[in-house]
Amino acid sequence: MKPLQLTVDNIAKAIFTVNRHAKTALNPAFLYLLKKKAIEKLLEEGKAKKVGLHFSRNPKYSQQQSDVLVAVGDYYFHIPPTKQDFAALPHLGALNDSYRNPPARMPLSEAKAILMAYTGLKEKPEQKPKRLTKPVFKRLGDRY
Repeated sequence: MKPLQLTVDNIAKAIFTVNRHAKTALNPAFLYLLKKKAIEKLLEEGKAKKVGLHFSRNPKYSQQQSDVLVAVGDYYFHIPPTKQDFAALPHLGALNDSYRNPPARMPLSEAKAILMAYTGLKEKPEQKPKRLTKPVFKRLGDRY
């Protein structure tokens, strides 16, 4: 396996790949956690910036909700807002459907490896369900 390059562009492509796969994954919790921690770290280091607020496309409980638009290199992502975001960031209104992130060709395993190396998170191995024993059927009147 080639060495992982932790450039802003590679991290942005990895976040894009993980986010795309998380939308259809059976267990997306770890993928979304990777995305969140990577974006938080990029913001802390000044390698990403918050652009503004967008109305959420799928608000919870049919109420109006906003998400923070974050720019990482050539890519844009949405994260949940904090109270400070509402005071500090401009509201951009509804999502602009004319813009799309640039396409990224990266395997999910490589994207996860890049983000895990960058954030320091480790994936917990999935626990296999305990093996159930088959029921034993006895004839009526049999004790054993």
